[in-house]
Amino acid sequence: MKSGDHSSIDVPESSAETKGKAPLIANPKEKKSGLKKGMGIFDFLLRLAAIIAALAAAATMGTSDETLPFFTQFFQFEASYDDLPTFMFFVIAMALVAGYLVLSLPFSVVTIVRPHAAAPRLLLFIFDIVALTLATAAAAAAAAIVYLAHNGNPNTNWLAICQQFGDFCQKVSGAVVASFVTVVVLMLLILLSGFALKKH
Repeated sequence: MKSGDHSSIDVPESSAETKGKAPLIANPKEKKSGLKKGMGIFDFLLRLAAIIAALAAAATMGTSDETLPFFTQFFQFEASYDDLPTFMFFVIAMALVAGYLVLSLPFSVVTIVRPHAAAPRLLLFIFDIVALTLATAAAAAAAAIVYLAHNGNPNTNWLAICQQFGDFCQKVSGAVVASFVTVVVLMLLILLSGFALKKH
């Protein structure tokens, strides 16, 4: 071997040095997983809000009852939700929606624990649409009756009863507002699930 030739020896880094080095840029997979986990937590919180709104709507409508202080020998003036089939449908529908939302909570937890699982999100997406349809139908039907109770309809000789039954009208109006809050939250849940499924 000539004296001018130089040989180089590569010394591998020790495991301690290698462990000490951390990547400066986050792994895109971890970033995506973090985003989906965040969406799962937001989904769970929205479901809790929808449960509260749906239960409030059903309970408020179900306890709406007022009897006027004056009555005759043969008549007692009373207004109750079960006098109208529309309000009875409203109570049943909102109770069903609240029950479904409670049952959907474990599936929402699965989307937090396993953010890449598509099956729970798809299941929630389908049943959320069904719940939204039911809640919207109940809210719209009850809103029409509440409007008539407040304003009446002179063309059909339907009198406004809210001047006499003020407390009753206040309760049913509050129930309708709570039902529309439920509808809005369900719409947000569907949009969130659709966005999460698109990311898969």
